[in-house]
Amino acid sequence: MEDVQVGDTVKAFYKTGTYIGKVKEDRGAKFLVEVLAVHTHPAQGDLHNPGQTEEVFFHQRKALSHHEKANVDKKAVHPFDGEIPEYEESLKQSVQNFKEKLMRRDTEFNQKALHQLEDLETQYFK
Repeated sequence: MEDVQVGDTVKAFYKTGTYIGKVKEDRGAKFLVEVLAVHTHPAQGDLHNPGQTEEVFFHQRKALSHHEKANVDKKAVHPFDGEIPEYEESLKQSVQNFKEKLMRRDTEFNQKALHQLEDLETQYFK
């Protein structure tokens, strides 16, 4: 684990998304991280059955909100020294990047994930 302290700006992997945020508290094995931007949008679908669409619950996962706080395992928190993008712009970019990735291969799974992402887009950017 890299040297991360309370108050540091970090990149944190939480569930299936990656966020840029600020460490608010040291909670032993975890850091409490305040979300300032979205780096990578969370994955869609059933994480226990990746790529599957039959006989699984196809989850829709929203990105964490601006200023939302999450308890993140310390091993998933790394220093970040770049410029922190505006939250809404980072969310738009992460959604666009994910959509482009899904459109590269025409599979049933990618189509379902794309549908979930497009639905989330309407919720995010009303």
